[in-house]
Amino acid sequence: MSKLNYIDLFAGAGGLSEGFIRQGFNPIAHVEMNKLACDTLTTRVAHHYLKSKGKEEIYHQFLKGEISRPELLKHVPQSLLNSVINSEISDRTIKNIFSRIDQQLTNNKVDLIIGGPPCQAYSVVGRARDPKNMEDDPRNFLYKLYVKFLDEYKPKMFVFENVPGILSAKNGEHFEKIKKAIKKAGYDFDFKILNAKDFNVLQDRKRVILIGWKENLQLQYPNFNILEQRYKILKDLFSDLPPLQNGNGSMGIVNYRKQTTEYLAKTGIRNCIGFTTQHIARPNNDNDLEIYRIAVEQWREGKRLDYGTLPKRLIKHKNTTSFTNRFQVVNGEGVSHTVVAHIAMDGHYYIHPDIKQNRSLTVREAARVQSFPDDFYFEGGRTAAFKQIGNAVPPLMAEEIAKKIKENF
Repeated sequence: MSKLNYIDLFAGAGGLSEGFIRQGFNPIAHVEMNKLACDTLTTRVAHHYLKSKGKEEIYHQFLKGEISRPELLKHVPQSLLNSVINSEISDRTIKNIFSRIDQQLTNNKVDLIIGGPPCQAYSVVGRARDPKNMEDDPRNFLYKLYVKFLDEYKPKMFVFENVPGILSAKNGEHFEKIKKAIKKAGYDFDFKILNAKDFNVLQDRKRVILIGWKENLQLQYPNFNILEQRYKILKDLFSDLPPLQNGNGSMGIVNYRKQTTEYLAKTGIRNCIGFTTQHIARPNNDNDLEIYRIAVEQWREGKRLDYGTLPKRLIKHKNTTSFTNRFQVVNGEGVSHTVVAHIAMDGHYYIHPDIKQNRSLTVREAARVQSFPDDFYFEGGRTAAFKQIGNAVPPLMAEEIAKKIKENF
């Protein structure tokens, strides 16, 4: 079967795309407004191209710091580099984006469109923090632009991903408008709330996955095989990484300290190249580190830390009655709570469960919780990497969705 062409909208760092590429789909274009996320996408394009040509060692040289990023990209055809389109998607820019995608198509058709508009306007937390309940946020209406891509390229199918809050935003009014717009474009669809932990991701992460198809095809929403979760963060996901204290680690190469685990090998998170990168922890002040110790000690007793109950000398925020779980330990004996983009601001919501290390998660640990493979490199530095990771779709979950989509072609 020839490769199936797709467009990834609001692509972020490419977590959703990574799963589809693994299943043999061909990315015609990734469209993303964040420059650093686009840099990450371009670096990953280089990885996939070089791997397909049996030249993956060139990419490894880049990871090791033996060649620069410009030297890496010299080995990749310009047409592939042009597939990453750094642009906001708006009424003002959409015609130019269409034109750039058309240049990439070269007489091929678009089989599939994937992606999901930024979710902050739909998230329950985002609405709670906004005095206007996010009702005036222009991101509420980005679905209209997504639908314009359906109108323009008429793919056989599409995948629209977002947070569960999209179903309840403005008492469901927004989602009703989305459904009407999709129907008007000529597509039938269904949706479910899927949880990443059911797809072998060590994270409790619920997302609305809406899958649509041309209305004359009479397809159905796929049945996904729910996997029994039997792996643990500390033992199966983190145990081969060197222990660190806060502020330590490296954005460059980091050697493993142990053999791989069954989970890492089975999922392909550890890539059998002998090292990873970006295992670096942010620095913390003494006040935060003391809170971290208390949080982990309470976690060991089966309790979550309530910020308002800390000793007064440790409390630095005036608000002690809401968001009292702002310091939260990752469950080392099971799956993590949801990784979100706020991890870029501070690590308080993602405290490492090993009290001896007494820090928040590293970039690589957060990437593993999201199921990114160890050779996936996030451009832009530590803070940018955390943001890209928090906004991503877990590649393992994306791959299972891609498998089911592929069955319909």
